[in-house]
Amino acid sequence: MTTASNYDAVLAAPFGALGMRIDAAFLVGLEFLPPGTPLLPSGQALIAQVSAELDAYYADASHVFNLPLAPHGTPFRRKVWQALENIPAGQTRTYGEVAHALGSGPRAVGQAVGDNPIPIIIPCHRVIAAHRTLADPNGLGGFMHSRSGYSQDIKRWLLQHENAHEHVL
Repeated sequence: MTTASNYDAVLAAPFGALGMRIDAAFLVGLEFLPPGTPLLPSGQALIAQVSAELDAYYADASHVFNLPLAPHGTPFRRKVWQALENIPAGQTRTYGEVAHALGSGPRAVGQAVGDNPIPIIIPCHRVIAAHRTLADPNGLGGFMHSRSGYSQDIKRWLLQHENAHEHVL
């Protein structure tokens, strides 16, 4: 069971809460937590910076993050995550499109997208299934290695916040 003590901070989010992990001067993890998760404040400067940047994103989906990130992963996963950072707010790509751009396969890309340790800031929610529909609960593709439930609600919220539905239909 996930508890607030697993994180350096737990921040409120419009769709629940976010557990944050930092390592020295870098953000290394951001995890979606369900509504009602107890918040865990922190006086650390980096956590205050991440919180302010997330608030700016919630106010304006086109906000460009400027944070020190250190996602841990294989070279391939880091390559996929870099590709995700190049997808502008309000736009989406399919797993196949990302795979084609990287010379890889959609399933390998899907695994790397699902293992993204810093969602929102590394915008994995912008990668969707090829059949592209927000109304179809399975049409968004996976999120957090799930194709149903709470994870899909978060992905749908993020895409709607960015008005990505105009590009998805």
